[in-house]
Amino acid sequence: MIKLLVADDHTMFVDGIESILKTEEDLEVTGKCYNGPSVLSFVTENPVDIVLLDVNLPGMNGLEVCKTLSEEHPEVKVLAISMFNEESFVTEILNHGAKGYILKNTGRDELLKAIRSIYEGKSYFSKEVTETIMKSLMNQRKASTRTDHFIPKLSRREKEVLKLIAQEFTTQEIADSLYISLKTVESHRSSLLSKLNARNSAGLVRIAMEHNLLD
Repeated sequence: MIKLLVADDHTMFVDGIESILKTEEDLEVTGKCYNGPSVLSFVTENPVDIVLLDVNLPGMNGLEVCKTLSEEHPEVKVLAISMFNEESFVTEILNHGAKGYILKNTGRDELLKAIRSIYEGKSYFSKEVTETIMKSLMNQRKASTRTDHFIPKLSRREKEVLKLIAQEFTTQEIADSLYISLKTVESHRSSLLSKLNARNSAGLVRIAMEHNLLD
């Protein structure tokens, strides 16, 4: 029996996943979590084989949860499930130990295939995610042939968030200024850290100034 924990902040999505999985004799949903900290607490107290993990979770995002799980519970495998197919999200959570990444528009059959593949020790990615990974590898190869520092293309919204970070706006102030949620701000910040290869906000500002990204 494959024991599963479903982690997503949308109750309807979690219930939908559970309704799909409960019809399978070899699968058992042993828990449902709606924020990052509760995932870690549940795994610590209960046996789990695979965590179906949303990349964006309140309290502690999916990237942090995945990293902690890989360090403290390496026996637990993570299948990332997200609506985002951006290179930064995919590569970062894979670097943090996820064994697979599928999109939320994935069908029932592919979801089941992904779960069973990961349980068997394999990796699994949606077709679209595989294309994103291949594109990332190609970009890295091109970048490695250059002598100058490679700066990935930033979206308009990422540039707006970056400028406000440079102006020392807090996460709440950025959200209020751009009329977006705190969760969305954190997503853009995470994407910027990954794209610019920075460790923190100070690093983002330094790189942005060095490469005239604030103009």
